[in-house]
This record gives sequence, C-alpha cells and structure tokens, in this order.
Amino acid sequence: MAQLDSEVKEECLREDLKFYFMNPCEKYRARQQIPWKLGLQILKVLMVTTQLVRFGLGNQLVVAFKEDNTVAFKHLFLKGYSGTDEDDYSCSIYTQADTYESIFFAINQYHLLKNISLATLDYGENEDNRIGLKVCKQHYKKGNMLSSNETLNIDRDIEIDCVHLDLLTLSETAQAWKQSAFFRLEFYRLLQVEISFHLKGIDLQTIHSRELPDCYVFQNTITFDNKAHSGKIKVFFDSEANIEECKALNISGSTQKNTQYVLVFDAFVILVCLASLVLCTRSIVLALRLRKRFLDFFLEKYRRHVCDADQWEFVNGWYVLVIISDLMTIVGSILKMEIKAKNLTNYDLCSILLGTSTLFVWVGVIRYLGYFQAYNVLILTMRASLPKVLRFCACAGMIYLGYTFCGWIVLGPYHDKFENLNIVAECLFSLVNGDDMFATFAQIQQKSTLVWLFSRLYLYSFISLFIYMILSLFIALITDSYDTIKKYQQNGFPETDLQEFLKECNSKEEYQKEPSAFLSCVCCLRRRESNDHLIVIN
Repeated sequence: MAQLDSEVKEECLREDLKFYFMNPCEKYRARQQIPWKLGLQILKVLMVTTQLVRFGLGNQLVVAFKEDNTVAFKHLFLKGYSGTDEDDYSCSIYTQADTYESIFFAINQYHLLKNISLATLDYGENEDNRIGLKVCKQHYKKGNMLSSNETLNIDRDIEIDCVHLDLLTLSETAQAWKQSAFFRLEFYRLLQVEISFHLKGIDLQTIHSRELPDCYVFQNTITFDNKAHSGKIKVFFDSEANIEECKALNISGSTQKNTQYVLVFDAFVILVCLASLVLCTRSIVLALRLRKRFLDFFLEKYRRHVCDADQWEFVNGWYVLVIISDLMTIVGSILKMEIKAKNLTNYDLCSILLGTSTLFVWVGVIRYLGYFQAYNVLILTMRASLPKVLRFCACAGMIYLGYTFCGWIVLGPYHDKFENLNIVAECLFSLVNGDDMFATFAQIQQKSTLVWLFSRLYLYSFISLFIYMILSLFIALITDSYDTIKKYQQNGFPETDLQEFLKECNSKEEYQKEPSAFLSCVCCLRRRESNDHLIVIN
C-alpha cells in the first residue's frame, strides 16, 4: 500500500508539473481552464498604450508651452539676445557699460511687461510674498587694486547684498534707483549679479482639446557670471515653471465632462492592472509551492538535491516583469488622474512610470510568442549569451574606462568633446558605433604639436581596438550562442533532472474534452504536430 501511495503521489506530481509548463492553449485543452491572464495581458496592452498616447500628447503641449515661454523671456529680458544660446549660457558681455545697460534693460522690461508682452502674463509673488524684482550681487568682502605696481589684495570671504525693487519704485519718473550705491559695481571683486522675479501665466491651448487649462508660475533668474574675471561675463537665464491650480475658472462647454471620461478610463486601467497583478502573484505563489513539492519528492526518492537550473525553472521571470509593470501602471495612473484633476503637477515622475510600464508590457508579449519554436530563438539566444556577454563587458569596460580618463585629462583642454568625463564617455561610445569620426579627428586644436600627435595615436588605437577586435568578439559571442541554440533545436536540448522526470510518464491518459468553437479558433486547438513543436521556458 505504501508503494502504491508513493506511485500515485509521484504520478500526481508529474501531472501537475506537466500542466504548469503548458502554454495557455494546452492548459485549455487539458483541463478546460480559460486563459484569463492571456486575455488580460492583451486587453492591458491596448489600454495602457492608449493611455500613454493620450498622456504623451497632453505632455507635449505642456513641454511646448514651457519652451516657448522660456524663449520669449530671453528675448524680452536679455539685451541683444540673438535667439541662439552660446554653449550652456544665453549670451555674453565684454564691457562695463554693456553690463550696466543689460541689468537696467532687464529691470525696465519687467516694469513694462504688460505693455510689451504678447503672452497672458501677470506679476507673481516671490518667496517673501512680495511682487517685484530681487537683485542680488556677490562680491569678495574686501578688495584693493593698485595699478601702479600691479598688485591686487582680495579677501576671499564672499558678501551678498540684495535689494528689492517693487512696481512703485520702478514707476518713479526720475528712476532714482539707478543712482543708488547698490548699482555701483566694483568689477575687480564682483562675482555675479542675480536678478530674480516671478511671473504668472495661463496655458489656453488645452481648451482646444477639451481639457481644463493649466496655470503656471514662472520662477525666472538672470545671472551675470563674472567668477572667472576673464573679461567675459556670461549671462545665464533660467526659468522654472510650476503648474498650479487655476482659481475662479469659468469655462463653458463640455470641457469638464471630457475630463471625467478620461478619469473613468484611467480608473478602468487601474482595475485591469489590479486583476493582472492578483493573477500573476497567485501564479508565482502556486509555482513556489509546486517547486517545494518537487524538491522534497526528489530528495526523498533519489537522495540528492535538484540542480539550480531546474529550481529556477519554477521562478517565472515574465510574471515578475508583469507584476512590476502593473505596479508602475497603477501608481502612474493615479498620478495621471491627480494631474488631470489639477491636484498634482509632477509630469516627469508620471511620464517615467507610464513609459517604463508600457515598455515592460510590450516586452511581456514576447512570452507568448516564445511558446513557438519559430519565435523562440531570440529569447533562448539572449538567455544563453547573457552570462558570457556580461563577463565580456566587464573586461572591456576596464579598457573603456582607461581610455575615458586618459582622453579627459590629455585632450580636455584642446577638444570640446573631451571637456568632462560624461562627454568623453558619450564621445567614445559614438566612435565605437562609427558615428562622427571625422569631426572628432578634425576638431582637435593644433596649439600643441605633442598633444596633436598623441590625439592621433589615442583615437586610432581606440577605434582599431574596439571596432575591429572587441566589437567583433562581442558579436561572435552572440553568434556562437545563436548557433548553439539552432543545433539544440535540431538535435534536442540537453535534458535536466526535471525534464527526465517529466518523460517518465506511466499514465498514457489524454484529455479528450471538446472545447468551445470560439476558443478552438483562438488557441489553434486543431493544430497538428509539425516541426513547429512547443518549447516551454520560463
């Protein structure tokens, strides 16, 4: 009786294992189990993609409005702005007279804003709840310059002096504020002058898409940077736009109703993702229980442990990916609903969550294509080559870092693409992919013959090493894994303990239940055996 119970237990475990590794169509043929997770994933792909597209179109309007206002502010408040920034700053000044004119120009433009601006702008309150400009200057605490013997005495301690100019002060006809001692700049100890002010604006273009408009507070800062004391003052303009709830809106039409439809759709997306999350979590829990049963049985019968590869077969990475995407979609949808209701303004975090979740959702579709041999090569090749590729990249990364540090320290003063480590790494990565090679060679400054010769040796050796050797070896690793997988598909994969256990089938019973006509068409239940046999992987 004990032996009979053991055989029944073994056969029951084998059937449960076979059922676990079946694809959704086979599970329906075997036990008439409707593939709810498959249907939910298809529905979720459509809904999440629709949600993302709608949010992306709205986000484009927000980004365009911010960028247009920033450009308009530069033309309004920067004297002589050409419309094109110089490197990472907007424009530059070279004389003391131009410095005074630029500072006074920005202040006067602020005062005349409502008469000259084309936008729907108004004055906003700053951090002190005051309307007006805040002008601050930084300079060394003490300084004395003697031109006779070319000496300069500087106390490196920095002082910050600020003055607030309200609209009443700016309205004075004589503009007495220009004659104040604050605006008498000692350029030899001046570090920077900063003009900050807040403006309010409203984005009316969202009304055309039947959405509530957004109200903005622009925190603008104009910085005249003289820290280098090189005879060139760099002028920076920074505008940080924050979305706030509009007060006392009175908009006729179906705008509010359209917003409610969008909120209902987002709520339905959350419900679908919650259902998918529950089903995938349940599948993982059941798989771990089945894994424990198999490990205990294998240890009891064969007196040895199951290999790690077989144990990992029970951990379905696709389900983990789906759970992560569901969580990100739920959180992103909640943020989107709050943004739509004008309670939150964090577009960036919402974009990251929804964009990444949509990426994971579409990648998860590969799981269902991977059940068929014709579509399974990509997954198996990536799975087989990943360990070797990671080890290879770790070794190649050491050489890459060496070239990065070397190029930064040697070529940095002579080449724009080697100014800092981040730019150097991006430049070298572009060279590996064959991009912008001639420009990298040609832009090196020929001020030093030694550095110019070193740059040639540096670039030629890097390109030859990484393109002709390292990149070729990298491709060879993936090609070798691909060839191995193709041979396995023709001659059979190496059998593990789990696969051998599943082959020892004593029961020849087959399920002959007739499925419904609809699911018969969907799941291809009439498919005959052919070369397109199923390869089940997790």
